[in-house]
Order: sequence, then C-alpha cells, then structure tokens
Amino acid sequence: MSKVVIVGAVGGGATVAGQIRFYDPDAKITIFDRDSTMSYAACGTPYVIGNIIKEPESLLMADPQQFKEKRNIDVFLKHEVLEIQREVKQVLVRNLDSGEQFAEPYDTLILAPGGSAVIPEVDGLPSANVFVLRSYEDMHSIQQFIEENKPKTCVISGAGFIGLEMAENLKHLGLEVQVVHKSSQVMSILDKDISERIEAELASNNIHLHKDAVIAKAGPQMVELSDGSRLEADFIIMSIGIKPNTELAEEAGLPIGKTGGIVTNEYMQTEDPSIFALGDASENTDMITGGAKRVPLAWPAHRQAFLIAQKLSGNAIPKKGLLGTSVVKIFSLTVAMTGLNERTIRDKGLVYKTVIHHGNSNAGYYPDHAKIMLKIHYDAASRKILGAQCIGGKGVDKRIDVLVTAIYAGLTIDDLQALELSYAPPYSSPKDPINMAGYKAFGQ
Repeated sequence: MSKVVIVGAVGGGATVAGQIRFYDPDAKITIFDRDSTMSYAACGTPYVIGNIIKEPESLLMADPQQFKEKRNIDVFLKHEVLEIQREVKQVLVRNLDSGEQFAEPYDTLILAPGGSAVIPEVDGLPSANVFVLRSYEDMHSIQQFIEENKPKTCVISGAGFIGLEMAENLKHLGLEVQVVHKSSQVMSILDKDISERIEAELASNNIHLHKDAVIAKAGPQMVELSDGSRLEADFIIMSIGIKPNTELAEEAGLPIGKTGGIVTNEYMQTEDPSIFALGDASENTDMITGGAKRVPLAWPAHRQAFLIAQKLSGNAIPKKGLLGTSVVKIFSLTVAMTGLNERTIRDKGLVYKTVIHHGNSNAGYYPDHAKIMLKIHYDAASRKILGAQCIGGKGVDKRIDVLVTAIYAGLTIDDLQALELSYAPPYSSPKDPINMAGYKAFGQ
C-alpha cells in the first residue's frame, strides 16, 4: 500500500487526492494545510463580497469529515509542513493549534502550496486598513470590515483579474472605487486595443483609474500615489500579483524555474521523481512556444491533478503545455483570451499576421444580441493560430473556447471558415464570427 502525502488542500491538492483515490482504492492519502478551510471555490470570493452570491458557504466544496467518510482521505487543517526531508522520505509537520511537531513519512509527496498575495513595502501601510483576497478567510475579513465599518471609499492597487472583479463588486455595494495600476494599460496580458475598451467600461461605471502609478504612501484613510495624487481610502485592496509558495521546495533543494515556479517534467514530477508539484507554484511549458510558463488559474491545477493521478496509476500521460486561457466579467463586458498576445509574439521574434472581426454575438435582428470584437494572431508561414482575444457583451467565452480547441487540434486560420458551428438566431449567425475571421484571413 503506497503512502501519498499532499501539501495544500485547496483546488489542486484536494482534486489530486480525489483523483488518486479514484484510480487507487488502497493508497493511504494524507493532506496537510495551514488554513482552516479546504476545497473552496476561490474564484467566487469577489462575488460573495459584492453580495452577488448570497451564501458564502456555497463556495465550500468539502470538509475533512466528508473527505474521510466518502473517500477515506485524511485531511489535517491548521497543520503546516515545515520541512521536506528527502533523504528519509518524510515531512516535518506542526499542528498550529497545539504547537506539536511530528514526522510524516511518504512514498509520494505532492506539493500544491498555491501562492501568496504580494504586499509591497509602502510608507505608512501598517496604519491603513489593508486587505488581500487569496483565501476564504481573506474574503470573510473584507466582508466583516465592510459590515462593521460601513466604508465609503476604497483604493484597489492592481488592475488584473482580481483587482477589476473587486472593483465591480465593491461598486455594486455602492462604494466609491479608485484603481491604481503601475502599467500604462489595465490587464497587461491583453493587447492594448482590448485594454482600452476595458478602460472605457470602467470609466462609464465611475471607476476612477490611475495608470502609470503606484501607492507611495498610506495612512488610516488616505493614500498618496507616486504621481503626487492624494486619494481618500477607507480601505485598500492589494492585488498587484501572486508569489508562488516555493519555500518548502527551495529548502529541499528542488529547482525553481525562471517563472518562479517549481520546475516539473511532462508528468508534473520535480527533479526528485517521488515529489510532484502542481497548481500556482508549479512551472510548466507554453503550448505554442515550448518555453517556461506559469499559469496560476484553476483549470491548469485540475488538469495537472489528473496527470499526476494517471502517472501514479501506471498510465502516464504527458502534458502538452498551457495556453493561459482566461475569461473575466467587467460590468457589461466579458473579456477572454488564449495563447500569445501581440507583445509576446513580437518579443519572440515570430512573423505573424492578425485578423480582426467586429460583429454581433448572434443574429442582429434578434432582440437579445451584443457587439463583439474578435482578434486572432496567426503565424504568417504555417498559418497556425498563435493567440486570440475577444471582448463584448455576450458569446465571448464561446468564441475563445472554439479557438482553444482549434489551437489544440493544430488547425490553421483558414480552417476556421470550414467549421460547422451551431446556428439559430438567439445564439449565432449563419456565418459565426469564428467563420468570418477565417474568411477574412483567407488569402491574407
């Protein structure tokens, strides 16, 4: 009977435990996590804060008792793994409630430690009400502060996924929201023209945006920016980035890659074949370039959990790399992307072409339709799709998901015109925007 120890009990850790149990009914599986909750839907936390999701408990997918009763998996919350002792194949664990330390042996160790929000050193920051949103407990802390203090103003540092989702949800609560972003465009992973449409949407919803600036000084109810601006802030949300939790791996001598994640092979194994890593803290490969890539999102963690379970069950399936597919709601807009953006394509020195299609999500004569913009980059020689972005009111996720499938299947830009996509007036047009992009690129 093999002994599997997992560090981390959220998305990746809980999922890999369940996957291993499905394929191996006899393995002894133990999970340790230093938090007080496990297996929660972290992506839903902004919408709980914004009171869109009315029941916070609905984000909790499981608890230790359920894991034990249904899967025979032991989960120990408020237990921190302090050290990996590779030479004897055991980990040193501390019970955070009692302070007791003990050794736990393993045959296979799986690292799913996630990441931590980056909090910069800012003059006066300790005197301000500062929050991050990385855990279920963080969500409760923000909720409690809002309920008890009835704040009127908030400054959000960072205009990535979480920052913009929080901006919308706090605005939904009636707060005055200002967003500070160090770059010249929001959501820097997007092309500039797509970001500009997001900025216009933020402005139309009275979200005040301060670009090319950072918080330089903070106080109990104010912040001062690097450009000299002074903003009222009953509280601050720090959302400037995620640092992978790689300390355990580093101290154990496991290689850390240039993306800051734990280096893994095609089966998610580290340099030590008995230790695997997945999720936010793992380094993977880019499906298009083959280079190092780290994607701290839910889908990669769940896929990696399956690959690890398959490897351990003797049915090894190599990973094929990641595209970084993502989607976000920003007020009335949906924005989605996959693959390489224009800046990355240029940095890689690739020769490419771009096709842009402006159209409707579905038949324009049908009452419920929206405008969308679809932008696809493709290799000028092979005509293989390199990346795509889409923005609009509805139907955005559908188009990006079709393009993800096309990239995975190795289709060219010209193949898009031949895809027989579903059509009825409420859903599309006889020539879907995907088809139209293919027709526009034909002969280009």
